[in-house]
Amino acid sequence: MAKIAHLTSAHPRHDTRIFVKQCRTLAEHGHEVHLVVADGAGAARDDGVRIIDVGRLPGRVNRMLRTTTRVLAAARALDADIYQLHDPELIPIGLRLKQLGKKVVFDAHEDVPAQLLAKPYLGQLSGRVLSHSFGAYERYACRRFDGIIAATPFIRDKFLRINRATVDVNNFPLLHEFDAPAAWSGKAAEVCYVGGISAIRGIRELVRACALLRSPARLALAGAFAEPALEREVTAYPGWQRVVAHGHLDRAGVRRVMGRAVAGLVTLHPVVNYLDALPVKMFEYMAAGIPVIASRFPLWREIVEGAACGVCVDPGDPAAIAAAIDHFVLHPELAMRMGENGRRAVLDRYNWQPESRKLVDFYAHI
Repeated sequence: MAKIAHLTSAHPRHDTRIFVKQCRTLAEHGHEVHLVVADGAGAARDDGVRIIDVGRLPGRVNRMLRTTTRVLAAARALDADIYQLHDPELIPIGLRLKQLGKKVVFDAHEDVPAQLLAKPYLGQLSGRVLSHSFGAYERYACRRFDGIIAATPFIRDKFLRINRATVDVNNFPLLHEFDAPAAWSGKAAEVCYVGGISAIRGIRELVRACALLRSPARLALAGAFAEPALEREVTAYPGWQRVVAHGHLDRAGVRRVMGRAVAGLVTLHPVVNYLDALPVKMFEYMAAGIPVIASRFPLWREIVEGAACGVCVDPGDPAAIAAAIDHFVLHPELAMRMGENGRRAVLDRYNWQPESRKLVDFYAHI
């Protein structure tokens, strides 16, 4: 068995992909697993995983420079067999660890060059320059790493051209968290959105859609706003009267929200980094046995319509979103049937069990 260190400078210690799924899975299979974080919550041992905290520093610049230096120091002190990097700013640390003779794996959660192109604050020219520069550096470094774990098949295919030791480990739901879907008789006239709340994730259109509803539906939000100004803006919309804002919830709280809902919303904007994404919340809605109202992207349509588990709409059209919400609230039998279809698809295919096997097999190969 190997001594494995997962490194992150940006994610919380109980991040679903990193800790709940990957670290726990590797520990359950007998590996000695350590997780280096920078959240300021102190050292701990949790579910067989030793957590090392290098401390939280304010600001993005600190995170990119001083925090990464601390992460490298902690990584070297661990003297692990294999290091898995979870943030792009840790790539230089990976190259340094390779110089020290260590095995290094990069976990590509996102397509960062594509993500940079979608940053509105960068501007078109700056975004293209940064995207091209980072892409070149990413290719240089990842050819030298011992393997790449990709969060989606699209990202996997990109990295296979760079490093043949690449596998996709998709962020699909843990079945035991959704072992008993809520009874349909206990549902409210409510739909839900779970996740970070931002303009690019469609919050303006969701709240505007609430003002157009013909049914008594309400929208339950389980997540935190990324920008205070955006929160002030949308809470002034007429549709906000139909919104129940829960703020950030733990996983048990999220399951309760899904348990009350007759549908789950994932109407993200069509930016380049979302078009080929596999949003975990979409599959968690399916696992919870509720239909999905999703953006009309080709990949998402293939999943949702292929499983007959919801509808896809134009995410920029509040009227279309409102019509979909009304349809499920006013036709609960249809919603229940589509929810059952989605849950069946998760049980058959879109769940963590086969992904965990890929992760364990990948580490055995490394």
